[in-house]
Amino acid sequence: MRTGEVCRKDVVTVAPSATLTDVSKRMREKHVGSVVVATDRKPVGIVTDRDIVVEVLAKGLDPAKLTAGDVMSRTPAIVGPDDDILWALKTMRDRGVRRLPVVDERGELAGIIAFDDLMQHVGTALADIAHVIGTERLVESLHRT
Repeated sequence: MRTGEVCRKDVVTVAPSATLTDVSKRMREKHVGSVVVATDRKPVGIVTDRDIVVEVLAKGLDPAKLTAGDVMSRTPAIVGPDDDILWALKTMRDRGVRRLPVVDERGELAGIIAFDDLMQHVGTALADIAHVIGTERLVESLHRT
């Protein structure tokens, strides 16, 4: 399966100049744990809720005085919409991240794929595999009686 089939197309983005207070509000409004920092539809970084807590609040810094550009993870790992989801999973593992922007051939944001999305897909696939075993037994027993 390809990342373009699994990714979320409604990516929450912010400009590098957005304050972390605004970023936090946007995360809350959209019910997401991360935002892609983009310039001209091209991802330049990612800010996660964890970044805000660990890098800002835990250090006693004022989120109203810092911007997304100040704390974002720069040069995010990316995948294309035609990349296999197992490649995306390997990229996440190798880079130690849980989210990957999906970019088109122009480098523009086309979606985002999260570890949770991949786990949901893999879980569904495993359930389908388990059903094959049960169905096979049922069909076989019907044919042999």
